[in-house]
Amino acid sequence: MRDRDGSAATEMALVTPLLLALMFGSAEVGNYFLNQHALTKQVRDGARYASRLTLSPTYDCPDEVFADPQAEEKIANVTKTGTVNGTGTGRFPASAWSNVCPGSSAIEVSVRCVPEDTYEGIYSQLDGDIPVVKVSANIDYESILGTLGFNTDGYCLRAESEIAVAGL
Repeated sequence: MRDRDGSAATEMALVTPLLLALMFGSAEVGNYFLNQHALTKQVRDGARYASRLTLSPTYDCPDEVFADPQAEEKIANVTKTGTVNGTGTGRFPASAWSNVCPGSSAIEVSVRCVPEDTYEGIYSQLDGDIPVVKVSANIDYESILGTLGFNTDGYCLRAESEIAVAGL
């Protein structure tokens, strides 16, 4: 009973599962935050692009805001790939945008109108309400632990950004 040979190995065997859980858990949390931050940046890029689009000459919020009839498609392209034509390589692979969270679409672009007295400056020349663009994205989270066989279905990354349209 007094023989201490192998006690270090026994202690290591008892502590190893805890150390492995901490190590993989830390890696998973870091990966989650990295992916969430990347999605947030992409959505902000899309909203920033939308805020600089040219307003329609027959401006009527929310029915006819942008001069370009393909504005929503271009906003989605900038959000996904960082380019207007959609040929760039975004922060996520193209396959990530096809794996969306249940009950939602990958990217949604909407315009709402706020009263003209909400903002000042460049908005004083608009006749009517001020358009505010909202870009939101929902994609499935690709977990590190999922590659090790753990069930990680149902984890989603969601981000949205809203900005008033300034036009050019």
